[in-house]
Amino acid sequence: MKRMPPIQKNDMLELPIQGLTADGQGVGRMGSYAVFVKGALPGEVVRAHTIKANSSYGVAKLVQVLKPSPDRVSPRCPAYARCGGCSLQHLSYEAQLRAKTEQVRDALARLGGFSEIQVQPALGMEEPWAYRNKGSFPVALGEEGLQIGFFAPHSHRLVPLESCYIQDPGVMAAALAIRDWAREWQVPPYDEERHTGILRHAMARASQQGVLAVVVTTGPLPHKEALVEKLRRAVPGLVGIVHNRNRAASNVILGKEYETIWGSGRLQVRLCGLDFSVSPASFLQVNPRQTQRLYEKALDMLALRGGETVLDVYCGIGTISLLLARHAGHVTGVENVPEAVEDARMNARNNGIENVDFICAPAEEALPGLVEARGPLDAILLDPPRKGCDPAALQAILKSGAPRLVYVSCDPATLARDCRILAQGGYLPRFVQPVDMFPHTAHVETVVLLGREFEKSREHVYLDYEPSKEIDLPGGATYSEIKQWIQAEYGLKVSSLYVAQVKQKHGIVERECYNKPKSENAKQPKCPPEKEAAIEAALKHFKMI
Repeated sequence: MKRMPPIQKNDMLELPIQGLTADGQGVGRMGSYAVFVKGALPGEVVRAHTIKANSSYGVAKLVQVLKPSPDRVSPRCPAYARCGGCSLQHLSYEAQLRAKTEQVRDALARLGGFSEIQVQPALGMEEPWAYRNKGSFPVALGEEGLQIGFFAPHSHRLVPLESCYIQDPGVMAAALAIRDWAREWQVPPYDEERHTGILRHAMARASQQGVLAVVVTTGPLPHKEALVEKLRRAVPGLVGIVHNRNRAASNVILGKEYETIWGSGRLQVRLCGLDFSVSPASFLQVNPRQTQRLYEKALDMLALRGGETVLDVYCGIGTISLLLARHAGHVTGVENVPEAVEDARMNARNNGIENVDFICAPAEEALPGLVEARGPLDAILLDPPRKGCDPAALQAILKSGAPRLVYVSCDPATLARDCRILAQGGYLPRFVQPVDMFPHTAHVETVVLLGREFEKSREHVYLDYEPSKEIDLPGGATYSEIKQWIQAEYGLKVSSLYVAQVKQKHGIVERECYNKPKSENAKQPKCPPEKEAAIEAALKHFKMI
């Protein structure tokens, strides 16, 4: 018998809000029955009009906030209530970071079964605006003629924009110039229902080196010279203009045909001390400031020493691969997009990096043979798309025997699912760090360190990838992990020497170079009491004492 919901469509509810969904909606409950209210925040009491009620959940439209949250703020963007680009501008930035940390924690516990894992506070931005280095704006006819903007949530109804507070100003300048050119020369916008019209998207990428504009049409580009003139006048730092032709009757933004009509067809980007040449189709993280923090965190987790063999799966244009190659013996990148692999190889040459190679193939097809052919791997980095890893790719990773794995994810749900599979094969999450790549939206990036688990004398211990250098069994954590934990928990920085002294005090055998000074007359500093207490707490946390 079908259960009747406790509410009906068109009911007016007075509802306390208890949480946020992964897409930023408020969640209220009537017993075990959930009601989703867009725009409502945890801790609030709202009046809401029910627009959907089925047996398992309801959806209601916010009518009035009866008791506001102390974290509620006024959105900066005038189009915020209608636009689908942002979903959390009404929540203070500090509260956004707390919500994203909780989102990752909840997914790992509920979907992955990792209820005991500690999730670090999300790393935020000092100035969380104008961070997006890429914008793709659909076009449509509006009251004032052709418009650019973003679609309203869950629709293809265009919300016109004159500005966007999360976009780089150069990106917006290019998009608005393409719009003004189309209005001036009466270039008809593409109608996706009738498959008529010419202009489909106005797109741009920006970096410290300039702006690359891309105009997407269904056919030949009309009034080309006028477009070039308009963009050159309107966009400071313009480096190139690319025409992309997309004939497909779909919502895919870019087609296969490219023509550079002015300047360069590529954008130069400097990231983590390396130079990258980026084409319009290449994937690149949209937040350069946070990307550097994310990649540095991943590199720190891998703790490379210079001789390792590393696999970078879903490597894109090689951004992480080349960064890893500066600290490893050899890195192999795997990527399915041919244009991205071409970019990766070119970027390696341009940066003078030779200890890296790239394979163009789907990860699930390449990894089984690659793992077998390349022999023992020291570490693997995964950075899959939102859908997560293919099961065949995960199975190949489980067979690789690599002691250390770092997983970079843009979706906590698929991250939790894949971590559960990896844990069943012996890779357990050790350290979880959310990074806020997308302020004012509900999206969050996460980097996770997973360690290989082995059984010894009925105890589970983690064997680090460099046991002869850093730890002796049964030491359960590396020096890097111990220091990271202390920094996060106590705000203290401790040296490897101090960690070694405390480990020795508790009978954990250390390698000789940590126990002795470099010369007979040298004096070793002694660990201060407050740092000794923090190190002991870390050793207890990792079940080493």
